[in-house]
Amino acid sequence: MAKIKVTQVKSSINRNKRQKATLEALGFRKLNQTVEHNDTPEIMGMIEKVSHMVKVEKA
Repeated sequence: MAKIKVTQVKSSINRNKRQKATLEALGFRKLNQTVEHNDTPEIMGMIEKVSHMVKVEKA
C-alpha cells in the first residue's frame, strides 16, 4: 500500500473539538511534526477535514 507523509503546518489553537480530535487521531502532538500513514480512504477523509492545517506528500 502507498505511504503518505503528513505535516502539521498550522496550530490547532482556536479550532473546534472535532478538528483537534482529528489531528490527535492522525498522531500529531506538536506543530511541524511529520507522521507517515498508509494511503487509505479513512486516512484521506481525516486529512481532508483538516486540510487547511496540514501538508501532504507522497512517500
